[in-house]
This record gives sequence, structure tokens and C-alpha cells, in this order.
Amino acid sequence: MNESAYGDLDRPPLHETALRRALIRDGGLWRDVRVVPETGSTNADLMAAAREGAPEGTVLATELQTAGRGRLGRRWAAPARSGLMFSMLLRPDVPVERLGWIPLLTGFSVATAVRRMTARVEAGDFGEAHGDVAVDVRLKWPNDLIVGERKLAGILAEKVDDALVVGVGLNVGLREEELPVPTATSLAIEGAPLSDRAPLLRAILRHFEGWYREWTELGGDPEKSGLRTGYKELCATLGRTVRVDLPGDETLSGVARDVDGSGRLVVGDRPVSAGDVVHVR
Repeated sequence: MNESAYGDLDRPPLHETALRRALIRDGGLWRDVRVVPETGSTNADLMAAAREGAPEGTVLATELQTAGRGRLGRRWAAPARSGLMFSMLLRPDVPVERLGWIPLLTGFSVATAVRRMTARVEAGDFGEAHGDVAVDVRLKWPNDLIVGERKLAGILAEKVDDALVVGVGLNVGLREEELPVPTATSLAIEGAPLSDRAPLLRAILRHFEGWYREWTELGGDPEKSGLRTGYKELCATLGRTVRVDLPGDETLSGVARDVDGSGRLVVGDRPVSAGDVVHVR
């Protein structure tokens, strides 16, 4: 990335020192927060660090990601400083059968933080305030963030040895003409007054820490931690007729009725643990 970090005043850079000061504390989850100007993939970089023994709570963010990947190997690209691209290194001490909740927990934490950070008081016809109006971010199972039917963010969780690396790509200041596909969107396009990404990143990491601590302290139990209930409340997939493209070229169609205790989407009477979900209009 050759251009100055201050070349686009609508897209201020992230400051590593300020983020570290705000997020790293004794007894907290976050142990190291780094920001690099450019990298191929924050997930790949953190997976390499995990193999070398990097501690849980390591966060790597980048201003420009040149080889980012989404689910099913799809490419994720955006102009420099137009989004939040970061990865987290986790070593959750929970039963292996509950690790599938990590990407759902991440999606729920990001969605909750975005909704709170974009909330604003709207004035009525006579100037009176009448409640918070936020970008209506929802979850598309398992962990995409959507506004309406347009994708706002994607999440990719990958296992490496005894650790998990979870990457987040969130469109913040992306403009309409910069969208890679017309089915994408950004906070700027949705009218959120957020040009500085640092407060949003801090909020996301703090929300994630709170939910992750609760979930791990309860042995990864999605019921006792409240994670399953919270996730279902924001899940736009539930109650919809969906088509699920399953591994092995199989397709399943039906109504998405539930997200079960293992984080699987229940379509009709069949639980699905992996697949590409399409909301049928």
C-alpha cells in the first residue's frame, strides 16, 4: 500500500498504540493487538503465529488485505481502510463438540456491537427525540452479517493445532461504486455515521470478550450462556424458506425452523452443520 495513510480523510488509519492501550489489560482476554499496513491474509498470518506458540487473545488487523478468503474459498477484497479486516487467535477450553459455536458467537458479537454503535436518536416532526434507530444488522446462518438481503460482513474460522483463528471482514466505508458485487453493502451505504473504524473495532472486541468469557466459563454451553437465545433473536434465516447447497452436490429445501444446541440449522426436520444457504424470496 503505497499511498499515504492520510490520503483519504474519510478513511482514517487505525493506530496500533491506541488500540493496545484501550484493549489490553491485566486479566483480560486480549494479550496482543497489532495493525499492519498490508498483508495477504490476517488468518494465514495468525495461523503461522499459532504454530509458533502465540498466546490466546492475539489480534491482527490490517488496512489492506490482498488475499482474503471467505467461506467456501470465496475471495474477500476491499480498498485500503474501507473496512475492518482482522483475525483473533483463540484457544477455547471447551468440549470439542461445542467448538462449532465459535463462528456463531463471533457473528453474534459483531452484529450486536454494530447495532449498538450505529444507534442514534431520531428527532420527530416537532424536534422531540423518540428512540434509537440503528442499522438493522441481522445474521444469516451460520455467521454472515446482512442488512436486508445484502451482505455486510463475513467470518471465517479455521483450526490450527490446538487453536482456532477467526477472521472478520466488515464493510465500513465502502462506497456503492466500490462494491465487488451488487449483493454487498457497507455501513456507509446504510447511512451509519461511522468514518473512524477504531471505536467500532474496540466495541466488537469488547463484545466478543464478554460473550466468549461467559461461554467458555460455562463449558461452551450455548443455553446457560444465553448465546443460543441471543443468536436466534438476530437470525434472519429462521422462519424463512431456504435452499441449502450441501457438500456432495446435494440440495435441501424447506423452512428453517431452528438453530439447535450444536449450532446446526434445522431445515424441516433435518439438522445441517455445513452448507451454503440461500434465502428463497
